Amino acid sequence: MAALEIELVPCLKDNYAYLVHDPDAGLTAVVDPSEPDPVRKALAARRWKLTHILNTHHHFDHTGGNIPLKEMYGATIVGPGKDRDRIPGIDVGVDETTGWKFGARPVRVLEIPAHTRAHIAFVTDDAAFTGDTLFAMGCGRLFEGTPAMMWKSLSKLMQLPDATRIFCGHEYTLNNGRFAQTLEPKNPDLTARMRDVEAARARNAPTIPSTLGLEKKTNPFLRPDSAAIRSSLGLAQSGDVEVFAEMRKRKDSF
Repeated sequence: MAALEIELVPCLKDNYAYLVHDPDAGLTAVVDPSEPDPVRKALAARRWKLTHILNTHHHFDHTGGNIPLKEMYGATIVGPGKDRDRIPGIDVGVDETTGWKFGARPVRVLEIPAHTRAHIAFVTDDAAFTGDTLFAMGCGRLFEGTPAMMWKSLSKLMQLPDATRIFCGHEYTLNNGRFAQTLEPKNPDLTARMRDVEAARARNAPTIPSTLGLEKKTNPFLRPDSAAIRSSLGLAQSGDVEVFAEMRKRKDSF
């Protein structure tokens, strides 16, 4: 089975949609299209025909292109079945039990709520499309969930292989990394990564995809057990959820 081809499509101010092309089946999906035109142009440049639209959650900056793209290409819209009422134009509702198939290729669906109550990730081959739950060096705000819920969701993603490529919903990496440095200023992996991130952003290049292994070393929201982070927060004896909650609270006003 040929490897999937994945192309980043910058949208709006700092969103990413992703074209996912299966060369064997001749299928092309777009993940989280916030607007139609950048997607249409990227498809035309590659001479791919859109067959599927995948949504990780209902927010408009991830679904705004659904209806125009469906009308343009006749694409099938796949999203969280538990949020069917809030996914524009949804045709197929999925969850962890149903999973999904992209042609002959199995796709795992992980339910990872907290940013929204029915947020999902799509995982296939070595790629995870994590929407606004897991970012490069960050995580999403808790709009519809609790710290405990988000920590459970992130812990679920952390069970994936370290080589898994993380394709997230936004280019937030530089700001996320600066926050991470306030918590772990002596983390050598974080220092090295920030050099790379700053260089990439200086030339307006994307910092995505990341890998789960790199996130485990540098993303504070995956590291509430870090002694350095706990010391920075004054929470040496607290549980992981309490440490996570304090980090998320501070990031909200960073």
